[in-house]
Order: sequence, then C-alpha cells, then structure tokens
Amino acid sequence: MKLDDVRAIQYGDVLVEGERWPNSIHVIDHPDGRVLVDTGMIDSTPELDAEWGIRFDADEIPRDVVCVVNTHLHFDHCGGNRLFPGTPIHVQRVEREAARADGYTIPDWVEFDGATYVEHDGEAEILPGVRLLPTPGHAPGHQSVLVDTDDGVVVLAGDVGYTWKQFDASESGQLLMSLKPRRIWLAHQADPRDLP
Repeated sequence: MKLDDVRAIQYGDVLVEGERWPNSIHVIDHPDGRVLVDTGMIDSTPELDAEWGIRFDADEIPRDVVCVVNTHLHFDHCGGNRLFPGTPIHVQRVEREAARADGYTIPDWVEFDGATYVEHDGEAEILPGVRLLPTPGHAPGHQSVLVDTDDGVVVLAGDVGYTWKQFDASESGQLLMSLKPRRIWLAHQADPRDLP
C-alpha cells in the first residue's frame, strides 16, 4: 500500500466553543478490500444538535467495505454503524462494555439488528499490514489503527487528541509517536501530521 491509500473523508463538523471542528472518518484502500475507520453519523438527536451544532452528510460515508473499525463508540464515531449489518466491526471489548453504561453513547447506534462486532482484548492484526493498538485515555477502550505502507506507518488516531496539542500531551500520543510513524490523522483535524 502507498501513503495515499489511507485518507480522510470529512463528512461534517461540530461546534466546539464557538469554533467549527471537522468530523472525519478514514478509509484504507487495502488490497483485500476497503476498510472504514469510524462511521460518522447518519442522523442526530435534538439534544446532540443543541449541544454540538452538528452538521453532516451521510452520503459521504462509503458503503463498499470489507470491515469497519471503531476507534471508540462515542456517537460521532459509531453513528453510521447501522449501515453495516453483517459486516465485521472491530472494537476493543472494554469499549463495547463501556458503551453499555447510561449516558456513554446512543445505545441504539451501537446495538442494532445485524450488528457483527469482533471484540479484541489488546493488539490485533485484522488484515495484513492493518493493526489495532489500544490507546486509552479519551475513552477506556479507545484504539488506534496502524497501517503499514511502502512509505512508512500511517496512524489513524481517532480522538487520542481533538487537537495536536492534546495529542502531544497525552500518554497514548507519546506511545504512537514512539512508533516513528510517517503520517498521523486525527478525527477532528482537517490535515494530517506528516513526519520525516
């Protein structure tokens, strides 16, 4: 795979302290088929709209995938899971357990007819060159996706940090940096961080 086989799709944005932050999902164009990392949102609730000023375009979410990875199960990362009944959805076991707690997420967006979760307890390789690495902090079962490319490792870090400053200050961010990645994507930053 090449560096550009891993890309972001900005499907919308949220309002945070008066500023619009992008909401992105990520796609890995793998030789065995497309992998979708997080599924964005396909609908909302009045409560979410009032708190976050959410805007989204569900048509931006690709449907032709061999599997899905949820970095975690907060509403803006799993809201489109219902588009994929019968498709393997990779998640950390501890995250799925956390999602059952009141107020953690929107339960119907996680548990739905045809939901086919593949639960992991730690690191896992889900396809050749596509690995999961637990990166707790933002969520107890948060995981990042590591993609081996000809140009180096690409990290899909989800919400390890909303901003690069938060990423750099986090223990999970330091863990990811220790892997000497070539590129890192965050879910709420429009542009990746490219590293030498």
